[in-house]
Amino acid sequence: MEGSAYAHSLRQLTLWTHHVLLPVYGREVTSAAPWCARWWEHPEAVALLHGLWLAWGDLTGPGSTMTGPANWHRDYLYNVLDHLRAPQGPFAGCKPNTHRPKESPTVAAVDPFGPVPPPA
Repeated sequence: MEGSAYAHSLRQLTLWTHHVLLPVYGREVTSAAPWCARWWEHPEAVALLHGLWLAWGDLTGPGSTMTGPANWHRDYLYNVLDHLRAPQGPFAGCKPNTHRPKESPTVAAVDPFGPVPPPA
């Protein structure tokens, strides 16, 4: 996805996160279960929440089976929330109303499996 389709998808994800997920499943924020009020600034959180939202639509939307919602809870919801809210998860270091950007691991500029550079 890209362009306006991607922007629309992220808008839908935000509405679902703010009006469905957090009001129903957003437990108290603690140091053992952090949450960042600026979750969209954590790419890992966006990716996980996007997958959770897509699964929710598939398993609870029109055409889903009667066991779809139970399967969504069992197979997706708690696994994703446990990962997101783990003390070492993407929100580690964020406190209520305080976002802390994460440093990505550094990667050497050398491509270890790329072509050998020509001799100088």
